[in-house]
Amino acid sequence: MKKIIFIFVISFLFTACQKEKVDTIIINSTTYTVNDSFEIAEAFAIKDGKFIAVGSNAEIQDKYQSENLIDDKNQTIVPGLIDAHCHFYRMGLDQQKVSLEGTKSYDEVLEKLIAFQKEKNVNFITGRGWDQNDWEIKEFPTKEKLDALFPTIPVAISRVDGHALLVNQAAINLAGINENTKVSGGEIILKDGKMTGILIDAAMDFIKIPEPTKQEAIQGLLDAQKISFSYGLTTVDDAGIDQKTIELIDSLQQTNDLKMRIYAMVSGDNQAQIDTYIKKGIIKTDKLNVRSFKVYGDGALGSRGAAMRTSYADRENHFGALIYSPERYQEIAKQIAASEYQMNTHAIGDSANTWLIKIYKDVLKNKKNKRWRIEHAQIISPEDFKNFDNILPSVQPTHATSDMYWAENRIGKERMKGAYAFKDLLKNYGKIALGTDFPVEEVNPFLTFYAATIRKDIANYPENGFQRENALTREETLKGMTIWAAFSNFEELEKGSIEVGKFADFVILNQNIMKVEGKEIPKTKVISTFLNGEKVF
Repeated sequence: MKKIIFIFVISFLFTACQKEKVDTIIINSTTYTVNDSFEIAEAFAIKDGKFIAVGSNAEIQDKYQSENLIDDKNQTIVPGLIDAHCHFYRMGLDQQKVSLEGTKSYDEVLEKLIAFQKEKNVNFITGRGWDQNDWEIKEFPTKEKLDALFPTIPVAISRVDGHALLVNQAAINLAGINENTKVSGGEIILKDGKMTGILIDAAMDFIKIPEPTKQEAIQGLLDAQKISFSYGLTTVDDAGIDQKTIELIDSLQQTNDLKMRIYAMVSGDNQAQIDTYIKKGIIKTDKLNVRSFKVYGDGALGSRGAAMRTSYADRENHFGALIYSPERYQEIAKQIAASEYQMNTHAIGDSANTWLIKIYKDVLKNKKNKRWRIEHAQIISPEDFKNFDNILPSVQPTHATSDMYWAENRIGKERMKGAYAFKDLLKNYGKIALGTDFPVEEVNPFLTFYAATIRKDIANYPENGFQRENALTREETLKGMTIWAAFSNFEELEKGSIEVGKFADFVILNQNIMKVEGKEIPKTKVISTFLNGEKVF
């Protein structure tokens, strides 16, 4: 008997010695790998920040050992989530400004400004998030009350979409503009020949809002990271940032203060920056990828800045506007097409989409694997859908459920057929990248998942879903938030799925978003977020 026990112990020790030591092992999980077969795994092993094996409990435990063995207790795991279009840095800076999201009236906006200034006592009041479409009186506010409350302190507060700005007279005086100031690619809204304080798109550039200090910028990035990790985001596509910000991001990533992976879209509205980065070529580290330009095609639908082919249904003889002339977009596109860089263009209105698609098609002839993106692709003319065969749609599903209450009044029933048409876009390209556009919408990616699949708001409206024919399946949606988003960034070989050799970025959830009842999806919470196998939330 002693001999048998001895042999067993020796055998056990020998087997244990044969097992490969790894940093972490996860067992007893429901892991959606999002590999080509969309397989579900029980376990995986991590070494040196990457997945080294994925499989069953037995397969992993028979071959590997680790001092950090995590029993997942059948909780759901998905790849690290990717927000394919957001404003990470801007959202971070917003934590230091007055938040106007969710306000239900102009008076509530004013109350928040008064409280903010009483607490902060700043020299220039800034904030964002108001949306007149959420108010009982669905009209742009005017500056008279701002002027009375803040006669000497400049105030500049932006609409939720960032395409309209309300300013007071003090800010106008500082900018040196008046009723006669000419604007290209935007509008100064007048009433009875006088400035209302509302500036649209390019007109906002006149307002001289103080630049954040370096410490404020650093704090903004760290605040944005903390919020993003809490929602399971491990990569963010920051849509339109300047060289100074990119260099600050790089420096913070090198010291490991900023761990977030960032796909930086260089602001393409600055010719000097286009020239600079094309000359530099692609900049790529494990955390930073600089290989694209974000260009603005038009404004937003909520502020009627989106460029439309025919007049707005609720404002006669108003069409919105392209930010630049078609000739200028052609110049930008030709320059970028001759480089290694990707062009990602904001296009909301059907006219903006038609123009940009035409230009993309022209400059991309005979060029392979460019993966140029149309950001938002919000209102598409029927004949333009087929042209997304080699143009990648990057959309934000919560825009649909935010706009659904008023969009038809703004553009008419006929144009709504090609609006927020995610399924139609997917059919043509075969992939679709999903994001939030935060802070325009909430950071929460599970609201993205809900809007894409269920097409309702969190109050379960409308009963049958908004334009339900364009809903995505849950599998398509998870792909759009992981592997397809990675593809849109040329990063599908290193992230976006739980596969051997890829970064060990993953998220543990409190419920199975692939199976819970639709109305339960928004209640999904992140238990833990891992980046490179390291727990960051």
